[in-house]
Amino acid sequence: MLRLTTTGRRSGRRHGVILAYIEDGPNLVTLAMNGWGPAEPAWWLNLQANPDAAVDLVDGHRSAHGRAATGDERSRLWARWRQFEPNLDKYAALRPSPTAVVVLEPTDPARAA
Repeated sequence: MLRLTTTGRRSGRRHGVILAYIEDGPNLVTLAMNGWGPAEPAWWLNLQANPDAAVDLVDGHRSAHGRAATGDERSRLWARWRQFEPNLDKYAALRPSPTAVVVLEPTDPARAA
């Protein structure tokens, strides 16, 4: 689990949320879901408005830039998530729009190496 801290798109205040993630090289990858309900989670809306965020992991803190995976990258990362949750496609079908696969890229050059 990671703690993602974003900047509120309307308030400008910092907000934290705990998320599951997988690693993809230096990147951390999570899914933008709100309990499989139709609404986008607030943290994802905040990240779209202000992509720079803070990530806290067991091994420490890092700065990151968030973005949605697209195309082949999204397909590859979705397939990796499917390894952890075999019913992922079934749950995602409950949502009216595709679930964003969110890539958190490190902005600290030492973390990107």
